[in-house]
Amino acid sequence: MVFNNGLIIGLLVLLILGFCALTYIVVKLQAHYNRLTHGVNSGTLTQVLNDVLTELRSLKSRTTRGEQAIEELITQGLGHVQRIGIVRFNPFSDTGGAQSFTMAILDGNGSGVVMTSLYARTGNRWYVKGIVEGKGKDIELSKEELSAIKQAIETS
Repeated sequence: MVFNNGLIIGLLVLLILGFCALTYIVVKLQAHYNRLTHGVNSGTLTQVLNDVLTELRSLKSRTTRGEQAIEELITQGLGHVQRIGIVRFNPFSDTGGAQSFTMAILDGNGSGVVMTSLYARTGNRWYVKGIVEGKGKDIELSKEELSAIKQAIETS
């Protein structure tokens, strides 16, 4: 079999191109491996993956605990003052201006108190009534008190 110079040069060029392609692939794989193992104690790829899985399990556990804490805070937050409604009115014809008022102070469940201040020329009287889930607790509410409760619930 006779080899001519053109055939030998062509094969050498293909061989060099193949070598360059393989070198490129090895360099890319090495860079990928280095990115995977960056910041991790040296070891085999199996050890690195086990460390990553251990860290992932730890993060999942911490995330679950964080979600539970958030749910607990939300539940506790429902018991804090969240809604306030104020209605001013004039209950007596002999006093000018709407100096009397009713203020509803409610938590996230619509429970709390409604305070009413009735202003008259002879003095000022305060009344406080308990509210459970938006309704009067064993006592009848005036239209102003109901209006203040409605305003507090609607402006949450």
